[in-house]
Amino acid sequence: MNRFLSNATNKIDAKGRVSVPAQFRNVLARLDIQELYAIQDFVFPAITMGGPELLDRYERQIVGDDPFAMDINEMSLLIHGGGVFMKLDGEGRLMMSDFIRDYTKISDQVTFVGRSDHFQLWDPVRYEEKRQEALDRRMAGGQTRAGRGETG
Repeated sequence: MNRFLSNATNKIDAKGRVSVPAQFRNVLARLDIQELYAIQDFVFPAITMGGPELLDRYERQIVGDDPFAMDINEMSLLIHGGGVFMKLDGEGRLMMSDFIRDYTKISDQVTFVGRSDHFQLWDPVRYEEKRQEALDRRMAGGQTRAGRGETG
């Protein structure tokens, strides 16, 4: 499988490292991703992580547009000024830096959430709250995508 699916919660060790779930490491290996691009998610209180193609996808959204337009400048500020490259250590662990902790409020555990071609790092409690909100909206028939009629 070449997709990040499911979720798993792992404990952060005393040195501030967390083991990336084996199924996610397997996808990284299959896709030959050596370096992870990490950025603060634009919707959720999570860090979005993927290979360099994740950065490429964001950059394609701003190429060709007016470089002086406010929305293009804001996007560049977020994806270039707010993104970092990270690597797993030799044992498949990720360092939980201040960049990650400050934005997500992660303390002693991390929930890894598969998002198809990338994954996210969440505080477990916040993840469960947002997951339940999304499920409740779906169960109530609400859709929030543009053009499909939003419900409360």
